[in-house]
Amino acid sequence: MQLELLNDQGQATSKVEAPDTVFARDYNEALVHQIVVAFQANARQGTRSQLTRAEVKHSTKKPFRQKGTGRARAGMTSSPLWRGGGRIFPNKPDENFSQKVNKKMYRAGMASILSQLARDGRLAVVDSIGIEAPKTKLLAAKFKAMGLGDAHTSVMVIADHVDDNLALASRNLANVLVVEPRYADPLSLVHYKKVLVTKAAIEQLKEMFA
Repeated sequence: MQLELLNDQGQATSKVEAPDTVFARDYNEALVHQIVVAFQANARQGTRSQLTRAEVKHSTKKPFRQKGTGRARAGMTSSPLWRGGGRIFPNKPDENFSQKVNKKMYRAGMASILSQLARDGRLAVVDSIGIEAPKTKLLAAKFKAMGLGDAHTSVMVIADHVDDNLALASRNLANVLVVEPRYADPLSLVHYKKVLVTKAAIEQLKEMFA
């Protein structure tokens, strides 16, 4: 598989050989959907908590007499049918939202996403990406020169090494995410419109997902 190599002006100057096992796989929509949903589910903290009918503030006194009022009989105000009553099946902090994804499935799903990005022209290669100082305007100018400075264009950079300058400069750019290959996740790959990979990072992706 050959990927476009972009220069500092965002022009494709040549081609770079990339492993077919990572960048030329068939797209498996069901598998991609599964790993994206699992990634989102595993990110949930599950800290929300609701009260049962035993935990809400209430009195055990009967609200009104059993007969003669024309209303439905009621024993106490903590009933789930009443406003302010407890929940029948409340959410609790011990609720587990995690989903298990086998390593082989995850690697295949990530390779499927990268392959589809390459086919759609949303993935390109750069020699390296770095700046001299931790200044956001320097990184923003670099992306603008490459034609990626549009506010509607989101960019994900997978760099073989993210130094302090690059990390500090990128965190104030709302539409830019800079990560090392080990931190690349399926949700970000699907979300960002353009993905830039450094040449050295290709080998790391090959070791991880091939």
